[in-house]
Amino acid sequence: MAIAMRIRAGNGDIRVLMTHPSENGLRKDAKSGQLIPAHFVRNMSVSVNGKTVLDGQLGGGMSKDPYHAFKVKGMKTGDKVVVTAEDNTGDSGSIETRAS
Repeated sequence: MAIAMRIRAGNGDIRVLMTHPSENGLRKDAKSGQLIPAHFVRNMSVSVNGKTVLDGQLGGGMSKDPYHAFKVKGMKTGDKVVVTAEDNTGDSGSIETRAS
């Protein structure tokens, strides 16, 4: 996962790029003709200085390597941002950075 941020007049622009295969379980393998098992990001959570600002349930409709962007009011330089994600197979990842 990668996080990019920009702070402008007390508002933070947060952009998250996840590296994930994101299969919905409906697509067939070209060679074997078998369904490719579902493998998608199920939950994503974002916190700023320990306060949850986004807690989302996602699904199989997302693209490979999904990109999310949103604004958070009241952010300032130096704020700690943590993004956590979990997929439907139980794998999870987390990344932490400071707003600049």
